Amino acid sequence: MEVTIKQAETTEAPIIANLLELYMHDFSLFSDVEVGEDGRFGYPYLEHYWRDPDRFPLLILAEKKLAGFALLRIETDPGDGSKTMDLAEFFVLRQFRRQRDGSQAAAKIWDLFPGRWRLRVLVSNHTAYAFWEKLVGDYCKRKFEADDEKGFLGDLKRFSFTSGSGG
Repeated sequence: MEVTIKQAETTEAPIIANLLELYMHDFSLFSDVEVGEDGRFGYPYLEHYWRDPDRFPLLILAEKKLAGFALLRIETDPGDGSKTMDLAEFFVLRQFRRQRDGSQAAAKIWDLFPGRWRLRVLVSNHTAYAFWEKLVGDYCKRKFEADDEKGFLGDLKRFSFTSGSGG
C-alpha cells in the first residue's frame, strides 16, 4: 500500500482527538490509564501541537485513507542546546497493522525529519516493544541505543538513533 504522511491542519484536530481515544483504549491493556467521567480518556497536550512550533501533528494515510497519526516534538538539551526529535505518540488503526503500513509510516516520518530521534515504548506492551525494536534496528542498521526509563505509565524502553544521512 502507498503510505503518505501529512501535517494535520488545525481543522483536523478533532480527527486526531478521536484517534487518540482508540490509542488510549489500546494503552489501557498495558497501563493504568483511566477513562474520565465523560467516557473519554482525553489527551491534555493535544492543543499544544497547533500552538507550539516545536510540535508536529501528523496524519498517516494508506491508499489515501486515514490510517493513523503521529505526534512529534522537538526536545532541546538545556546543557548544550542540541535537539532531539521525540516520537511522542504513534498509532495505526488495526485494519492497517501487519501490512507494513506502520513500518512505512515510521520510516517516512524519520526521513522527513533527519537527525537525532528518541522514542519510548512500554515494556509491558510486548507487541509494540517487538515492533519498535525490530523497526528501529532495521532502519538504522542496528546503530541505536536502548535504555531503560521509568514513565508515569510504567517501565519504558527508550530507543535513540539518528535518521537521514547520519542514520
